[in-house]
Amino acid sequence: MLLAGDVGGTKALLGLFLDGPGRPELVDARAFATRDYAGLEEAVDAFLAVQPRPVTPLTAASFGVAGPIVNQVARLTNVPWVVDASAVASRFHVPNVTLLNDLQAMAYSVDVLEPGELAVVQPGRAVPTGNAALIAAGTGLGEALLHYVGGRFIPSPTEGGHADFAPRTADEVALLRHLTGRFGRADYEHVISGPGLVNIHRFMHPDGCAACGVEAGRDAAPSRISAAALGRHCPDCVRALEVFVSVYGAEAGNLALRSVATAGVFVGGGIAPKILPALQDGRFIDAFRAKAPMEDFLARVPVSVILNDRAGLLGAAVHAGMPRSLH
Repeated sequence: MLLAGDVGGTKALLGLFLDGPGRPELVDARAFATRDYAGLEEAVDAFLAVQPRPVTPLTAASFGVAGPIVNQVARLTNVPWVVDASAVASRFHVPNVTLLNDLQAMAYSVDVLEPGELAVVQPGRAVPTGNAALIAAGTGLGEALLHYVGGRFIPSPTEGGHADFAPRTADEVALLRHLTGRFGRADYEHVISGPGLVNIHRFMHPDGCAACGVEAGRDAAPSRISAAALGRHCPDCVRALEVFVSVYGAEAGNLALRSVATAGVFVGGGIAPKILPALQDGRFIDAFRAKAPMEDFLARVPVSVILNDRAGLLGAAVHAGMPRSLH
């Protein structure tokens, strides 16, 4: 039996999987609010306690965590947890426990996703032996590289979401000034994330927004902003989502160039499936391609949105089931 986890700034999704050839088989998965628990071990305790029967000995566990990992210890970026792989192994008697960057974990799912779990944004012309890349906006912004080596993808973590935001238009330059005034510096996560959409909305609506029910100086929930934009209830909400989508596409294109992602770029995270019509209306791909003299190259790169909301958990399970020699 494999134990897997996708641990983010808002929730920890934990799952048990049966090991076997190909895609691991899900037995049970449950979500736990991270701030309701002192740490990962307490959340795993709660998960195992609700299983209908005793769990057979765990052979391996892998956890994708939202934060940098040093010597298999992670300090999460958006929640006050410190996760230590050796402590988890000792407490739950698991012989092999590995911590992965959360996007690195999601990247391990790419090879086992089914066609119905992907929505095409740009068909492109995939080179199966090329590299791929993954970008995912949710509570934060994550990026991962998938290097094609020895007949398989080898995911590599990054902290690219914290790279400096590079504006391309007059609106984005003004947004940069607004963000640096508030935060001291502006990174891509300040723009491409749930809180990032709120930041753009606040910049667009200094006097409040009736469509979102927000008074001046207060923040709307990202879901209300996107709903108002997709329903075209407020011109400035539409504009805020357009800026979000355009910057998202531009940074996805940057990632494609950095990784030479001829096998494709995958867009994961919780936001993309919810705003899929906005990602498929051309604005995202226009920004993705607009990088002279590389437009033709980027037009050939396939781009797909991951629709499986448990892709991070699935990828962690794939990693847990791999021979240790391939980790």
